[in-house]
Amino acid sequence: MNAKKKDFIKVEYTGRIKTSKKIFDLTDETLAKKENIHNPNLSYGPRIVCIGEGHLLKGLDDKLEGKEIGKSYDIELDPESAFGVKNPKLIKILSMKQFKKHNLNPSPGLRINVDNHIGVIRSVSAGRVIVDFNHPLAGQAITYEIKLIESVNNTEEQVKSLVNLNLFLNEGDYDLKLVDGKLEILSKLEIPEPIVKNFEKNIKELISKISAVSVGVRPKKEAEKTEK
Repeated sequence: MNAKKKDFIKVEYTGRIKTSKKIFDLTDETLAKKENIHNPNLSYGPRIVCIGEGHLLKGLDDKLEGKEIGKSYDIELDPESAFGVKNPKLIKILSMKQFKKHNLNPSPGLRINVDNHIGVIRSVSAGRVIVDFNHPLAGQAITYEIKLIESVNNTEEQVKSLVNLNLFLNEGDYDLKLVDGKLEILSKLEIPEPIVKNFEKNIKELISKISAVSVGVRPKKEAEKTEK
């Protein structure tokens, strides 16, 4: 069977920079520890994605359509298909005064946030700071080793994957109830309405068995209510 758009597929992968072979993205926790890039705040293990829905890097997502499920592939993406080419207009020269005003000491390699845009300081000299607002991997060719493990047809598993991708919740952060096509998600925290609306739209578009969706806040347990 070959993967097609809107199929839910369980995948595992490792993404590397082509020239240096450095890993920048992976699902294998053991490999992450071996390479000393393990992040305890991330969840590892195979992921469930919906083909063609942007759940993976677009260039990679596009390449998976038509691939045989159960097989592994080595996929190479040029910069245009990966994180884009370097845009000189996104390399800015800022005054040292702007940093001093916020009690910041700029140094090469430091990541900063300017007007909600993330940049990396490239150099500091003569009262000027050069900041690169391109994606850190812009201009790089990359490779992915990816395995399409299996199709996922279980409705609850499909829902859980979309909860994670759209609502940014891990299992344990919410309760899920699915009865007769009606889905209820109760989160431990209130989720902004635009995010909820997008989730509801995606659920109905991608999982035909679901006719109604509601997202709310999980009631606090009695112990939590009396906590000071």
